[in-house]
Amino acid sequence: MVHFFVLTIFPRIIECYCDYGIVRQAVKKGKVKVEAVDLRGFAPKGQVDDVPFGGLPGMVLKPEPIFEAYESVVKRYGRPYVLITEPWGRRIDQSYVEELLQKEKIMIICGRYEGVDERVKSLVDEEVSIGDLILSGGEIVALTLIDTVSRLIPGVLSEPQSIEEDSYRGRWLGYPVYTRPREFRGLKVPEVLLSGNHRLIELWKLWHRIENTLKKRQDLIPKDLTPIEEDMVESIRKGKSFEEWIKSKNLS
Repeated sequence: MVHFFVLTIFPRIIECYCDYGIVRQAVKKGKVKVEAVDLRGFAPKGQVDDVPFGGLPGMVLKPEPIFEAYESVVKRYGRPYVLITEPWGRRIDQSYVEELLQKEKIMIICGRYEGVDERVKSLVDEEVSIGDLILSGGEIVALTLIDTVSRLIPGVLSEPQSIEEDSYRGRWLGYPVYTRPREFRGLKVPEVLLSGNHRLIELWKLWHRIENTLKKRQDLIPKDLTPIEEDMVESIRKGKSFEEWIKSKNLS
């Protein structure tokens, strides 16, 4: 089980999200526990922020409530792995999420306002971010981590194979998916997906994974292409369709 502690001034944001979807499923199965720790409960008269020294603008989260909340968690559960949300922090990606999967206890300190008193960083193992942008607070980052870690824990998803099909898990991005009806407003499901030919379907998936990656994220193209991947890459770059490629290989 992975136990998350989210230090925040808005615990309902965390609690509400965890009442739905995959995270709720993970909690119900006992695979994940999420504890939203209200910093106001550790602040005299609920004051969690103050003006910064130096005449700087905005407000800053005070160190006392965060230290006391941290110490309360450590007293009950032992020291967690501590993250703090910062716009310049380590960029969260799939490989990082898989690293966090190895941690049993993870604390996420959610920044707010102009930031968190720098002395809090003495408690922190890593600063994390979801991108080069500014959010109003770190709760969205915390929920991103909780969601992405939860779905990777064995036994959480009802169809574990879907994890292996995810973008960023393998060598290529994902492929298009379709459901009923077979035709909608003149747009049809590709015939190969209706064929029952599993070999062709696997080739179709690989082709569209490669095509998607070439169009959207060329930086993710593997260096060690297999012969069939190399052939598909060359064909896609020449403008061939999957159907044309299949015919040229006498696979149809």
